[in-house]
Amino acid sequence: MSSINEALNFLIIEDNEGDFVLISDSIEENFPFAKVDWAPTYEEALHRVFDDYDVILLDLSLDNISGEPLIKDIKNRAPKIPIVVLTGYSNKAFALKSIGLGMSDYLIKDQMHPEILYRSVIYSIERKKIFNRLEESEVRYKELFQFNPLPMWVLDQKTYNILSVNEAAIRSYGFTFEEFLEKSFCDIQIKKVKSTSPSRENEINFCKNISGLHLHKKKNGDTITVETSVNNININGEDVKLVLSNDVTHKYIHLRTIEKQNKQLKEISWVQSHIVRAPLARLMGLVNLLKMTKIELPDEEKEMLNHIEISAEELDGVIRDINEKASKVKKSGM
Repeated sequence: MSSINEALNFLIIEDNEGDFVLISDSIEENFPFAKVDWAPTYEEALHRVFDDYDVILLDLSLDNISGEPLIKDIKNRAPKIPIVVLTGYSNKAFALKSIGLGMSDYLIKDQMHPEILYRSVIYSIERKKIFNRLEESEVRYKELFQFNPLPMWVLDQKTYNILSVNEAAIRSYGFTFEEFLEKSFCDIQIKKVKSTSPSRENEINFCKNISGLHLHKKKNGDTITVETSVNNININGEDVKLVLSNDVTHKYIHLRTIEKQNKQLKEISWVQSHIVRAPLARLMGLVNLLKMTKIELPDEEKEMLNHIEISAEELDGVIRDINEKASKVKKSGM
């Protein structure tokens, strides 16, 4: 909370000099280091830089502008600064309404007391700090939600009805914002797809109903494969689900193609390492049998036999190498 020793800057917008003197005296009594500026008209106040002040004290009944138009105008010009309205007793009802219009507090001039003014100023400054932080947080959330390049949804936690969507979802799925609000997320997410990474289902934050790999249906009837994630959050006091989806259709097709190719390669390697190996083994056996016979072969036939043996051994080495690599692929695919 602010301290009385802080050098707070006050701007008093008040067309009655007597009231200004009384208000400034009350300020000096509780804020000895305060700097007080006076604007007797709203036109003069507009020449000030409102952001230079810690608090603005505003008379509701100025000569050229008053009431609601005055409040709306100054609120637009000084959205981050706490504004305490000053009013006569007869305007108490509207002073209460001014709180709903964005003013921080109101003070009735005839009942103003230094201690009342002190509490109003201190509480108004602290409340405005909190409201400013909340507004900044809301702006950051909206930017994260609306400007995210991936489709996002806000869902009712119990019914899964769609409460809001971002622009990316509208562009990707073809539904208008109003059409989305008439749907449940179950109308969009129509089928769960077997994940290429089964271990995801063991993750702590895995949600069986939403998170994971699914088929989503667009307005034109097309289906896409998406990876969705979900977080439970609170927005404006309401518990909701925030869902984000990433279109992995092409990635999923690519992975399935690779898996199919790997399967074919395994089948080819099995054929080469088993079916081809059998006749090769018989061929090598015949070569050895011929070499073991006592029949003296001509030199030319001996040389041909040696070439056959060398070629068979090379082919045997190739098949062994294929078999070894196929075994490694099989182990890495487990």
